[in-house]
Amino acid sequence: MLLTWIAEVADEPLVLDPADRPVEWETNTWWLGGQGDDRQDLSVPEVVAAFERTAEALRLRILGTGYAGVATFYVWHDDRAGQLRCSTGSVAADDLPFGGAYVPCDDLGAVVEGFLSDRNPGVVVCSDVEEEDLPEPEAVPFPVWVRGVGPVPR
Repeated sequence: MLLTWIAEVADEPLVLDPADRPVEWETNTWWLGGQGDDRQDLSVPEVVAAFERTAEALRLRILGTGYAGVATFYVWHDDRAGQLRCSTGSVAADDLPFGGAYVPCDDLGAVVEGFLSDRNPGVVVCSDVEEEDLPEPEAVPFPVWVRGVGPVPR
């Protein structure tokens, strides 16, 4: 089912509007996976190939619209939610709309491996520790696979 969902991303509504990035984010961002999915039956190469096909389909679709700007398709593993997430935006790879530090990368396999090996997908563990006893989370950059899909190179 996950491979089907990845393929369907290429056919979903798509907005590329540098003047309205919130609408882009809302329209073009997808959360894939979670508890009860078929990740244990999938291999890294299968999932990588599905995303590469989706990126190519998006590239061809965008070229067909006459859109003349930069467009980037990107995929990351949200380990707190246990999901693979992907989005397309009218931004360069080094200007993605994340609130934290990230590292654009060409190795989708590493991103997918993190998702497939996630032992607690979508589960946030709580304990009796008081919030003020918790250390501040470190700003550890996370990898984001990026692929230019617009006519303007990334």
